Amino acid sequence: MLLTTLLLVSIAVGTGAAILAWRERPKPGALPLVALLAAQAWWSTCIVFRLQADTIPAKLQWLQLGWIGVVCVPVAWLCFALEYTGRDRYLRAPYVAALAIVPAITVVLAAFGGHDLLVVESYTTGPGDVVHFEQGGPWYAVVAGYTYLLGLFGVAAIVELVTSDAIAFRGQGITLLIGLAAPWVTNVGFLLGAFGTGGVDPTPIAFAVSGVAYLGAITRYQLLETNPAPRRRARRLVFDGMREGAIVLDTDGHVVDANGYAIDALGIPRGAVLGEPVERIVPEYDHLRDESTAGHLRLGDDDGRTYDAAVTDVTDVHDRHIGSIVTFHDVSTYVRQRQRLEVLNRILRHNIRTETNVIHGYAERFADGDASRIVQERAERIEAVGEKGRQAVELFERTRGTHTARPLAVILDECVEAVRESYPDIDVSYDRPADHIAVASVLAAVFDNLIENAATHNEGDERTVMIETRADADDVTVVIADDGPGIDAQETDVIRDGGESALRHGSGLGLWIVRWGTEIADGRTEFNDRDPTGTEVTVTVPRLDGA
Repeated sequence: MLLTTLLLVSIAVGTGAAILAWRERPKPGALPLVALLAAQAWWSTCIVFRLQADTIPAKLQWLQLGWIGVVCVPVAWLCFALEYTGRDRYLRAPYVAALAIVPAITVVLAAFGGHDLLVVESYTTGPGDVVHFEQGGPWYAVVAGYTYLLGLFGVAAIVELVTSDAIAFRGQGITLLIGLAAPWVTNVGFLLGAFGTGGVDPTPIAFAVSGVAYLGAITRYQLLETNPAPRRRARRLVFDGMREGAIVLDTDGHVVDANGYAIDALGIPRGAVLGEPVERIVPEYDHLRDESTAGHLRLGDDDGRTYDAAVTDVTDVHDRHIGSIVTFHDVSTYVRQRQRLEVLNRILRHNIRTETNVIHGYAERFADGDASRIVQERAERIEAVGEKGRQAVELFERTRGTHTARPLAVILDECVEAVRESYPDIDVSYDRPADHIAVASVLAAVFDNLIENAATHNEGDERTVMIETRADADDVTVVIADDGPGIDAQETDVIRDGGESALRHGSGLGLWIVRWGTEIADGRTEFNDRDPTGTEVTVTVPRLDGA
């Protein structure tokens, strides 16, 4: 009587959980979970009727019908685990049909005279009762092994989820494992003869625990309302669909995966790429590996395309190296534009130099000394524009890769020395920083332009340029001030906004070099007016490790 009561409780709890799961259709995992709970309830129901049957044929009939639930439970469990964790690609019709082979054979044996292969039974009759004993037959071992095998596959999928970084689904996963552990432990105890149930498998009794666990997962942890099924597919879609090539390597440098962009860029069939040493696929890999930074490479046929590439190490949770990823994207257009810019810059600088030399030569012949001086000053300004163009091109060349550290004191020393030489009447007040303070080398052009600009446009009575430096653990601040007329607001507005138009533009390239160089160094620039006159420019940039 107790056994029957426990089975009825199991049926009630499982049916309630199945109804809740049914309402969640078509969410991932809902239908397989319904099938799992229905199979458990069917198995329990057949045992209840089997216990209540008064004749041997009736008991045998319910035993045979019970096999339907027995063999459906492991298949439904695995299907649920795969679909719930986003491995639904393994649930295509051919795969599910293969999973159903052993269950189908079992049902056929139970229904059409092969029952002795499943269970070896013995019955004795007593006063008003039938005592039944059973022992597993040859096929029973196959069914038991198959059941535990599918169970382990499902457990592996759930355990991987529980131990992953998907903390939001950890409660769901643990509850599901509890729901599986209860019938597993009970069944193992039955197989070892730990229960005196007269040969009746008490595993369905533990389905009451499973049902409670599944109910808790559905109601407390929102099992089917919030599930991890999209995670794996979404990551694969991102990997395959991104407009950047990715080649995954194992610890020995063999290709284990590659996305569609990489296959197209290589011009080699996927089957010919996987398993090959990366050096055969990417001949310049050793250079990328040694540099441990981004670099340019060519892939596949020599079609003139250039790719920006980088190698990233892959580590496990114990920080052990388990592979690498080579990523690359097409920068052919950028490289061609840069080459054109370099050619244009060289030609313009050459022509500017040539023409300014001619202007200087003719200016010396002017009888009017003031006119000659003005012409020569304008020629020098034209030549300075060409020099600033060179600085701008050099800045753009340094936008790739990591910053090269250089002592701030060395950079400022060179700038101050150049200004003192060119403007001997300017008083430069210089707060020299400590030698160990380093910043990005690209800032040399920034400080050169700022200090030169402060000296050039300084029209105050004292004509002073002040340079102050401050540094903490993370940042370095350089303040350059003068007592000149100040920078026109339109100039600083254009630089601050980052763009020009036909009606609103700046007149100098120097301030653009200041903005671009500071941005490349991951810093910021602030312009402020001084009282009564003058400008104060504050440049704040990250502090780098010593050069």
